[in-house]
Amino acid sequence: MPRRLLTAIAIMACFASPIAAQNKTAASATTWSTPLATDGHPDLQGNWQSKSATPLERPKQLEGRGLLTDSEVAELTRRAERIFKDGRSDFASGDNVFLAALADTETFRSATATGDSSIVNREFDNRTSLITDPPDGKMPAYTAAGRERRARLASATLATNRPTKPEDLTAEQRCISFGEPRVAGNTAAGQFGYYQIIQTRDQVVFFMESIHDARIIPLDGRSHLPANIRTWEGDSRGRWEGQTLVVDTTNFSAQTNFLGAGEDLHLIERFSRVGPEEIRYEITVDAPNTWTRTWTAMMRLKKTSEKLYEFACHEGNAPTMETMLAPRPQ
Repeated sequence: MPRRLLTAIAIMACFASPIAAQNKTAASATTWSTPLATDGHPDLQGNWQSKSATPLERPKQLEGRGLLTDSEVAELTRRAERIFKDGRSDFASGDNVFLAALADTETFRSATATGDSSIVNREFDNRTSLITDPPDGKMPAYTAAGRERRARLASATLATNRPTKPEDLTAEQRCISFGEPRVAGNTAAGQFGYYQIIQTRDQVVFFMESIHDARIIPLDGRSHLPANIRTWEGDSRGRWEGQTLVVDTTNFSAQTNFLGAGEDLHLIERFSRVGPEEIRYEITVDAPNTWTRTWTAMMRLKKTSEKLYEFACHEGNAPTMETMLAPRPQ
């Protein structure tokens, strides 16, 4: 387990108002220009962290509101500091830090708690959802097949499906893959959002701390793999569109389950260096057998001087698998 998961919570707020943030961005644009790699394309290299507390979908209590005020951000931060102080609450993955603060609960309890009450640093800002399209900040409606797959995923995650073999568990539980994309509200995967980016003229590598995955993405214009070749994290191809790296991913395995999407999943990811300390990471999800329309989310990857460390999760996940598959008392 990375050492940062063993530290106490340190939640920080971004206090700039939307207008002030826009003015700051405009001012910095006149003094900062995108650094270039040796091939002339924007240099995305370095270590980056996704630590936003913003939920994937806009909570019902905030319907119709795309932004919070500065005072609301400060209040949510104070609440979160209280709720997760001194290990009094369970580990909070995904959207749960934000939702617990919004509900102003005394403590947070998780049905999948492992006894680790510490969490990585989370940063509140003025946004009320990572989803930017549709404008209401919600995922589109599920198809019938999508609802069925989502229900199976939830059942396996909570082990209410009474698993009897490894295949009854999720790829995440089996430490095979945390999947793509690693949207913060998806699974614990989004919580462990440390990226190391390495790029050359012909390839870009996204090395993830969690399960130490390495996505090696060709930039040489080659075609996707044949449709009958499927992988856990799909088949990615990259290209530059101006100052933005665009990654097109298809060929997902039928065993993939991203929020209910399986082998029909098609991702378009866009990485844009928008400042010396930030990459804008935009994900467009197209899965016609899962949702009634495409949707888009945006995450902010922040520059970090921290190193990536071994993440203690490997395929097989013993003895945890033995515990999850052990017969239960009648």
